[in-house]
Amino acid sequence: MEKNDKQLKWVTIALIAFNLVWGLGNVVNNYSQQGISVVTSWVIILVIYLIPYALIVGQLGATFKQHEGGVTEWISRTSTKRLAFFAAWTFWVTQIPYLAQKAQVILIALGWVVQGNGDFLSSLATPALVGLELFAFLFLLYLSTKGLKALKYLGTLAGASMLVMSLLFILLAVALPAIKPDLQLATPHMDQVSTYIPKFDFTYFTMIALLVFSVGGAETMSPYVNQVKNPAKEFPKGMIAMVVMVGICAIFGSFGMAMLFDSNHIPADLMRNGAYQAFDVLGQHWHVGRSLVFIYAVTQFIGQASVLALNVDTHMQLFLGSENEEFIPSWLRKRSKKGTLVNGYLLTGVLVSILIALPLLGLKEIDGIVHWLTNLNAIVLPMSYLWVFVAFFLLYREWDKYKNAEYVFVKNKKLGFIVGAWGFGFTAFACILGMFPQVDMASQPTEWWFAFLTNIITPVVLLALGLILPWIARREKKSLSLNE
Repeated sequence: MEKNDKQLKWVTIALIAFNLVWGLGNVVNNYSQQGISVVTSWVIILVIYLIPYALIVGQLGATFKQHEGGVTEWISRTSTKRLAFFAAWTFWVTQIPYLAQKAQVILIALGWVVQGNGDFLSSLATPALVGLELFAFLFLLYLSTKGLKALKYLGTLAGASMLVMSLLFILLAVALPAIKPDLQLATPHMDQVSTYIPKFDFTYFTMIALLVFSVGGAETMSPYVNQVKNPAKEFPKGMIAMVVMVGICAIFGSFGMAMLFDSNHIPADLMRNGAYQAFDVLGQHWHVGRSLVFIYAVTQFIGQASVLALNVDTHMQLFLGSENEEFIPSWLRKRSKKGTLVNGYLLTGVLVSILIALPLLGLKEIDGIVHWLTNLNAIVLPMSYLWVFVAFFLLYREWDKYKNAEYVFVKNKKLGFIVGAWGFGFTAFACILGMFPQVDMASQPTEWWFAFLTNIITPVVLLALGLILPWIARREKKSLSLNE
């Protein structure tokens, strides 16, 4: 009886997965690039990508249910420790742009908390903005080394609050016509099908990476497979429910944005201030003043600050753990008396600081920096998703050994190879095309070339560093053996 009490239902799985994958920023960022036609894009990405992605994670988790190491463990069990090390490195190093973006998001939220608008950062020159971002990041990096329990509690509370605010935005926006029948929608012709059809040109395909980035992260659900009663039925049901929830929030959230902001004339600062401005407008319509803006800004500030501080340590502990010791130099695994990975934090600080400082070389205003870093993050982070599909592909290479798992998404070996190859190819396709900036090259050539070059160089350099570490580790061991 006690065992059954601890088993999760599919509803719980769906809610946990939804909280890990989704956020209001996904709606705002994609709407700011595609406008109301993003509704169609959401439907496409959910059907051809998120559903198989989530069910692939379910199968891998069920197959290796005794191991909670996630993707790295899956690769290790189906291939070699060396390949597992590169997977671990990828998952760690692709967090670098993510951490840099968090510092930026925190400052934006702080500006809205203090001033109630987005003017503060707009008034700063690039050097001053970069300096503030560096200070914010390094301060939170320092807090992370202290392992403050308060950050975990605040992060949990803020995370739950952000989920509530995201759902509240959709409810208030969609219900607005009910209290204001004469409401003039910002986007015209929302009752016509043609309004929702994207223009499938080259520019459109360069924006897919942000959609892929927005629906990724389901691999973090793998440890929960063991805790589900009847995982063969309950886990996939929970994953499908999560996809439905994401779809509802993405589609209706985009409708809400279109009601408040003209899809044909998207403000330049929408990616930076859109969520705050949306709550400001909704607050006026619902006669609650600016309280929604303040609540959202506070929860965003606390939540993003705690996520940044906690993510640094969590991913570092996984990467520099004992499983990868033979490929990592001892100096990088050095710990203080309190167990802090001193040089790991130093390496993180250096890489993120360099990325934060890059706009000094070619970007002149805050919205350009926000667009660049958001899109760079959407290019780099999904590269870690590639390993999920590699693990799935490798699983079918030894299909006779693993075909009796409690939950199997694809039962045919050849079809399993095809599904794995599709997921890998689509993710890689999105990341590569995402490297081409949405900036107009004719009117902003400096910004275009800056974004294009950094979009290519950044992931190449970050991933290449992982090839150097095993070489340094081998030389270190060789040197020690000679000295002995």
